[in-house]
Amino acid sequence: MAKRRVMVPAHELDFSTVKYEQQAIQEAEPSVVIVDEEGNPTDRVKSALMCLPHYDPASFWSGDSLPSFRYWKIRDYAYAYGSKLVTPSMVAEEIISVIEGCNYHKPPTPLLISFDAEEIRKQAAASTQRFEEGNRLSILDGIFMAIKDDIDCTPHPTKGASTWKHEVRSVEKDAISVSKLRSCGAILIGKANMHEFGMGTTGNNPNYGTTRNPHAHERYTGGSSSGPAAIVASGLCSAALGTDGGGSIRIPSSLCGVVGLKTTYGRTNMGGSLCGSGTVYAAILGSSPEDRISLKPSPPCLPVLSSLENSKILGSLRLGKYTEWFNDVHSTDISDVSEDVLNLLSKSHGCKTIEIVIPEIHEMRTAHLVSIGSESLCSLNPDLEDGKGVKLTYDTRANMALFRTFTASDYVAGQCLRRRIMHYHMEIFKKVDVIVTPTTGMTAPKIPASSLENGESNMQITGYLMRFIIAGNLLGLPALTVPVGYDKQGLPIGLQLIGRPWGEATILRLASAIEELCAKSRKKPASFYDILKTK
Repeated sequence: MAKRRVMVPAHELDFSTVKYEQQAIQEAEPSVVIVDEEGNPTDRVKSALMCLPHYDPASFWSGDSLPSFRYWKIRDYAYAYGSKLVTPSMVAEEIISVIEGCNYHKPPTPLLISFDAEEIRKQAAASTQRFEEGNRLSILDGIFMAIKDDIDCTPHPTKGASTWKHEVRSVEKDAISVSKLRSCGAILIGKANMHEFGMGTTGNNPNYGTTRNPHAHERYTGGSSSGPAAIVASGLCSAALGTDGGGSIRIPSSLCGVVGLKTTYGRTNMGGSLCGSGTVYAAILGSSPEDRISLKPSPPCLPVLSSLENSKILGSLRLGKYTEWFNDVHSTDISDVSEDVLNLLSKSHGCKTIEIVIPEIHEMRTAHLVSIGSESLCSLNPDLEDGKGVKLTYDTRANMALFRTFTASDYVAGQCLRRRIMHYHMEIFKKVDVIVTPTTGMTAPKIPASSLENGESNMQITGYLMRFIIAGNLLGLPALTVPVGYDKQGLPIGLQLIGRPWGEATILRLASAIEELCAKSRKKPASFYDILKTK
């Protein structure tokens, strides 16, 4: 059978980056606070806090109308610490107890790959002392977070959920993003589980066990950031740090019913991670010097959600919907629930939905596969040539075998397609502010019992899970998933918001409004740890 080639016109064979297209539409976003990406992370977090709506602790901590279920947020923990209701050390003991018990569950629910109880206690004790002395570093002080196992976080090794990567690559210091979180006082609980080297969409991992979906233990979390999504969805942490080269944050966030943000390529510094490609966002943002020179990003800014103008700004947003693509899902539950949210936005805020057409979606998927596959092979090839390939899981080996079939011509054609498809999107963004889609084409799939020991490769499931996420990665656009409801089986559904380059503030503003509209429909996961309420 002849190998299919992607053909492009000769005049498109140039290596110009998409930065010129990006610069052409960097319009100032209304009602935002510009922050200094080279400044102190604690200052940015302070600015982010001032942008949030008023916080009323009475509605969550006292009275007769307390919610029966609540995801405790960063400001909840900060209030509890400041009011001396709990201390970071007290919360640490609760979290340690949960983590140590996970492997005794039936079935096991391995959330972390690397974990050190004494290290957590040490960080929590230091945070507790700062509160006692009145020297809180920021609102993130004492906030527990998990770090995906492809991001460096001392003293833990970085394995990429493999059995061997730490043998050939040592961790000398925190990744850039992790060091910023640590400087704000965040308590890092360990390295979260993931699909091996990020090369899968389910989160299946025979090496350390497959993380289970908190809403249904017999189902996948999605991947590759399976551990971070499950940790947040189960209430164990208010936030977690992941990576997203092919939907790896958005897919598991959607399947687990939490918010997941992928920033514009170059907005955050990826130094110190295996992956080359909110208030937490405010802490870690900051382009690398190289990206500031080559991509020339607009200044990072945060939406002022407390502004009286917020509702008016929401009403001015134009939402782009490609109906044929929007409805290309495994179950109409997904498209129906997503459509209902668009109607709610129109009714509550006056947002206008505009029909759009996105050309060459199939070609976009092909270009992404060739690009990320070639880059993954390039990254791992030295180790594979040293004989490490036999230690990979079977599905990772299958992926690497596919990636080896790509040629230099395929890669060049992929980059030419990237430029052309970026042009299509920039034309669309002249008419709309945000492109809206379901985040995934299906809700959480079941975990086959036979896959737990040897893994699995199911291209049909991968196709459904990756159906809508490619533009964020191939084109480097900011994209966010926000939970909007459930299917008839009670499984979470996410709505994806895709923004202009450097337009994180717009999608964060819209996501906040959607969260508020959908708040009453939130369901408590089957596996949920009420960390604060237990005190």
